[in-house]
Amino acid sequence: MKKVVDVSLPIGPVHPCFKEPARIKCETVGEKVLSAEVELGYVKKGIEKIMVGRPWQEVMFLAERICGICSVIHNMVFIETVERISDIEVPIRAQYLRVIVNELDRMQSHLLANYSYCYTIEHETLAMYLINLRETVIDQLELITGARITCAYIIPGGVRFDLRDEDAATLSAALDKCEKDIRRYVKIFEEGPLIALRSKEVGIITKEEVIASQAAGPTARASGIEFDNRLNHPTYQKLDFKPIVLHSCDNYARIMLRFLELFQSIELIRECLKRLEGLKGEPIRGGGEVGEGEFTWTGEAPRGGLTYHVKTNRYGHVAEISVQTPSIMNMDACAHYMLKGADSAADITAVFISSDPCISCNER
Repeated sequence: MKKVVDVSLPIGPVHPCFKEPARIKCETVGEKVLSAEVELGYVKKGIEKIMVGRPWQEVMFLAERICGICSVIHNMVFIETVERISDIEVPIRAQYLRVIVNELDRMQSHLLANYSYCYTIEHETLAMYLINLRETVIDQLELITGARITCAYIIPGGVRFDLRDEDAATLSAALDKCEKDIRRYVKIFEEGPLIALRSKEVGIITKEEVIASQAAGPTARASGIEFDNRLNHPTYQKLDFKPIVLHSCDNYARIMLRFLELFQSIELIRECLKRLEGLKGEPIRGGGEVGEGEFTWTGEAPRGGLTYHVKTNRYGHVAEISVQTPSIMNMDACAHYMLKGADSAADITAVFISSDPCISCNER
C-alpha cells in the first residue's frame, strides 16, 4: 500500500548549504521526517575509466583530481599501492614528510567541514573564523609542495621536495597559531546555546547502526567505533597513533570529533618535525621502477577509509583500477539512520552536512 505523506520534500541539487550538488528526497508528516534518499549523478567525471591504459605518471595526477578537498590522500594511497606492487622502499625522512602534508590536508578538510556545518545552522561568525583559518593551513601546504590543492607531492619512492629549515620554522609558527585559534573556536562551539539547540541529540546514529551501514571515519568514531586506518599504516605506527572516539552519536559529536582531530593532526606534525631534525641530510627519494602486479591498499582520508585497487602491466601502465571512497557509506548512513525519524525538517541539511559528504569523491 502506498505510504501517505504530507509533503515529499526535495532539497538540492543546488542549495546554499551544499558545497557540491546532491539531492535529498524526504517524505514528511508535518515536521517529522519519515524517510530520506540521497540522489547523486549531477557531476559524474568518469575518472576511473580515463585512468585505464595510461602510465602511472598520468594516473597520479588524475587520482588527486578525484577530489579537491582531500587530494593529498588520493595521491598518497595511489602511490603507496604502486609502491607495494613494485617493492619500492621509501626513505624514513620522506615517510615523515608524507605524514606532514597528509595531516595538513586533513586539517583543511576538517576546517571546511566544520565551516559548512556552522554556516548551515546559521552561526556565520564561527563559520567565517573557520574558513579563514583554513587559508592558513593551505598556505602551509603551498609552502611545502608548491601548490594549494593538487600538490602531486608524493611520488614512487619518496616525495618531490625536501622541507627547508626556514619552512619548518614557518610551519611551526603556523601550527601554534592554529592551535590557539582552534581552542577559542571550540569554546565558542561548546558554549553557544544556538549550537547546542541545533546539534545535541540531533541526527542520532547508534554504534550498531554505524556497523550495519558501514559508515566510516569521524562519522563512525563519533558513535563509538574505535577504528582508524592510520592504525595499519607503518609510519603512523612509528608515531604511536591512537584514534579519537566519542560516544554521543549526534551532530554535536561528529563536529566536535573533527575539532579534536585537528589538535591530533597538529601534534602528529610537530612530532614529525621533531624527528626530521635528527634526519637532516637523509634522502627523500629511494628510487625504483614501477613494474607489473596487482594490489589493494587503504588509507585514512578525512572522511574515512579510501581504498585503491590497482593492476599494472610491465610498462607501468594502469591496466585496471578501482577506487572506493568513504562518503557513499556515510551518506547512506545519513539517509537511512540519521535522517529517518528526525523531529524537524529544518534539521535535514544540518544532519546531512554533519556527515561531511564529499560528492566529488563519489562522482568520480
